[in-house]
Order: sequence, then C-alpha cells, then structure tokens
Amino acid sequence: MLFTNVHVFDGVNERRIENASVLVEGNKIKTVSKGAIEAPGAQVVDGGGRTLLPGFIEAHAHLMLMGPSLPAMEANTTWEDFGIHGTRMAEMYLMQGFTTVRDAGGANGGLRRAIDSGAIVGPRFYTSAAFLGTRGGHADFANFTSPVGESTNFSRLNMAQEVDNVADVQKFGRNNFRMGATQLKYMQSGGVVSAFDPWQLLAGSQAEIEAAVQVANEYGSYVMAHSYRKEAMMSALEAGVKSIEHGFSFDCEVAKVMKQKGAFITTNLTAFDPGLLDIPAVANVPSSLAKAKSASATFAGYIDNMKKCPVKRAAQTDCVGSVTACNIQIAYEKHLNNEFFGPHTSLVTMTSTGGELVALSGDFMNPYPEGKLGVIEEGAYADILIVDGNPLEDFSVVGTGTQWFGADPRPDSPETLRVIMKDGKIYKNTL
Repeated sequence: MLFTNVHVFDGVNERRIENASVLVEGNKIKTVSKGAIEAPGAQVVDGGGRTLLPGFIEAHAHLMLMGPSLPAMEANTTWEDFGIHGTRMAEMYLMQGFTTVRDAGGANGGLRRAIDSGAIVGPRFYTSAAFLGTRGGHADFANFTSPVGESTNFSRLNMAQEVDNVADVQKFGRNNFRMGATQLKYMQSGGVVSAFDPWQLLAGSQAEIEAAVQVANEYGSYVMAHSYRKEAMMSALEAGVKSIEHGFSFDCEVAKVMKQKGAFITTNLTAFDPGLLDIPAVANVPSSLAKAKSASATFAGYIDNMKKCPVKRAAQTDCVGSVTACNIQIAYEKHLNNEFFGPHTSLVTMTSTGGELVALSGDFMNPYPEGKLGVIEEGAYADILIVDGNPLEDFSVVGTGTQWFGADPRPDSPETLRVIMKDGKIYKNTL
C-alpha cells in the first residue's frame, strides 16, 4: 500500500516531513520518501495533504476491568463478563487510534491470542497478567470479610494475586509469565478509591520488590510498579524497576535517578483534573474523599516538576469502567496531555516513548520483536494513522474531548481520524 501526499510526523521530530510518501509492504514500512516512490501494483491512498503519524500507544490500561466497583467485580462477575468486556474494550481502543496497548493488570494472554489470530479486533497487546500485591494493599480485591489465604474471584482467574513474602512473589510472578504476561506489575503504593489501602502505603519489603525484578530478569523482561510516594519510587528504582506507574510525587531528584537507571514513567493526568473531588466514586465515599484531598495537596508539584526535569513519559489512561465511559476518559486524557505539555511532547508521549517502553519486554517475552513501534521509519511496523490537519498545531484532530464526567458519549471513532492501519492491515479508511 502506498500513501501519497502526506506530511509525516515520525513520532520523534518536531517538524513534519513535508509532501512525503510512505510505502508499506506486508506488515512493515518499506520506504519513507519526499520523492516519488515507484510501487507498481500497490494500492494507493491519497492523503490529501493530511498528517500521517504512528499509531498511538496506551501504556497503562485495564481492558478486563469493567467496574462499576471492585466489590462488584469480585462478587458478581464471571469470566464471561470479563471476556466480553475485554473484547469490546480492545476494539474501542483500536478505533480511537491506539494500535498498541500495555495492560497494567487483570488480563492474561488469552486476549492477545484472540487479537493476534484475527478472532477479534484490537491493538497489539502487552499484558501483565495478575496484579501482584500485599494483603490489604492495592491488589487486594477480596471481599471485606474474606479470610486470609482464601481464594477469590480475582485470584482464581489469575487477575490479582496476594503476595506477602519473597516466595509468593516468585511463585506468582513466574506463573504470570506462564499465563502470557510480557512484564510484571507490582502494587507498591495504595490508592484513592480502593477499599483497604491508604495512598501513602509502602507495601512490600525491598526484598519482595527485588524478587519481582529477579523473576522478570529471568525472562529478560521488567517490572512496572504502582508507586505514589517519592519513597516508593526511589525504592522501586533502586530495586531495578523500569516503569514507574502514576508517580504523582515525581520531582527532580526522582528524575535524576530515573535517567541513571534508564527508567520510564506513566501518569494518568486526570488525577490533576480540577473536578477530581466531585467524581461520584470519590465524593460519595468519605474515606476516599479524605484520601483524595490529601493526595491532591501532595501531588500538586507534578506538572511543574515534569516540565522542569523531563524524563521518558508514556501515555496512561488507567480507566476502569464501561466501554462508553473509558472512550470518554481516553479522549479527555489526550486533551489534558496537550493542555499540560503541548502538542509535540504529547505526540511523542503517545508514540515513540511508548514504543521504547513496551520493547523493554525483551527478546523472549516481546510478542512483536521484528520491528519498532511508535515511529514512522523504514523497517518499523506498519502501525499508521492519518488525521485531518496538523496535530502539532491543532491537537484536537487526534480525537480529544474537553469534558470528563457528564460528557456525552463519543463516536466509535473520531471523524478526524481518517485512516487506521495496524500491522499493515487497514481497519478504517474514510479517504
């Protein structure tokens, strides 16, 4: 397939390659050229002066978690419910322009097998399998009255596992890779809307976090850690964790260590939304409201610190809920990226940085090892979007939404997103 008459954002550079053509052969980008490309027999798509760019990469999603709450999923949800929700979420993400998704807990390898075989439609899928966390921590989804050591709905489905010592971390970490994980997810801090854990929690000993890293290293992969407090981030980095999730207490000292360690961060920017305290799940639960107020005060410096001491940051939405709600949240997260950091930084965050991050799964566990992701260059995977206009000037063309809660349902795919190609196959073309 030959794309002509396009301006190319390559995932990295601030200037587009003007008046270019891009040739795709099979599932790879064969040629990127400002001159004419001879490709007899190719299907030609005239971009009409629009922008061609890499498919977006979501670095922290939960495709299997439909909500409306953790207790509801624990007590009243079957594997069929989870599977159907994950199937619908996968298609929604692809049609919003995300050709790669890294799942941050709750999904095993079955969804990727279905996508990659063509049985269902969805993005490339990097999965963490079961959340790993301590009793009473952010991966403890058991019912309130559940006795210690009893199995749960989440543990039976290998969606979350309680790990309270080094042996547990090793056993369930290795089982995650057995079940299709590409990396491990360790829950080091607490949360805001969760039941048992203060957000300030420092869960797990240093030896337990190091055990997770050890298991990941056995498979040539890495660990992503749910870390809020600065102390949590620093101990995770010291243990060898390569991906800090959320990282709301980020500052320039953390940035220095991250750069030394070659680590990444992903942050759901909706956490800094002015209306956060009005969200029903927060406002209607006194304990969560108190936690949210405390957290918001502590995390207030994140945006300024990230601008002052930037590190490799990938995109994160972290939606748990219905497909309709997550569609809205994804569009709002895109909008906030641009509001806080501008269009170029946001596009890099959503493309090439995400590509570098998922590649940390290594030679053995990376299910897509034959080309780069998140870039438009020769030899990269043909994961390609064409959007109206120039997103470096008008970011809304990537499918943003300016409202979160209370917003109207969004279209299945943004009108300004004209072409979606993944792995050399067209999933949308309105040109």
